[in-house]
Amino acid sequence: MSPPVVPMRMRDKVILRVAGRSLIPLIVLFGLYVQFHGDFGPGGGFQAGVIIAAGFVLYGLIYGLEALRTLVPLRALEVAVSVGVLLYAGVGVLTIALGGNFLDYNALDPHHPEHGQHLGILMIEAGVGITVTSAMLAIYYMFAGRS
Repeated sequence: MSPPVVPMRMRDKVILRVAGRSLIPLIVLFGLYVQFHGDFGPGGGFQAGVIIAAGFVLYGLIYGLEALRTLVPLRALEVAVSVGVLLYAGVGVLTIALGGNFLDYNALDPHHPEHGQHLGILMIEAGVGITVTSAMLAIYYMFAGRS
């Protein structure tokens, strides 16, 4: 993958670009850690979504809004917000279909309820993380795109 086209005002900010290029993957990786560690300790979908979105916002601040829109188009954000909400609601509907209450994770695996709890929380937190990341980036697009 070729590096993004850097706006003229950022070409003389070499340290910022190099630091950003090394920090952005670490920020996203930390966000994924918070996402998948959220059912065992502090963290979860909302916090992970904000952290991951912050990595993309940093990319947009360094390389420009158009480079970020090329990397993550607005249409992809619209679809991702919907997928996240549908994943969250879908888990609830699935638990009802399996004979439990809305978001009763024990219904996901009645023979091993703790497995059902883990699976349910993982899917719910993934839906929240996807939705929050997409919503935060859409908000950034709207504010950064104003003239």
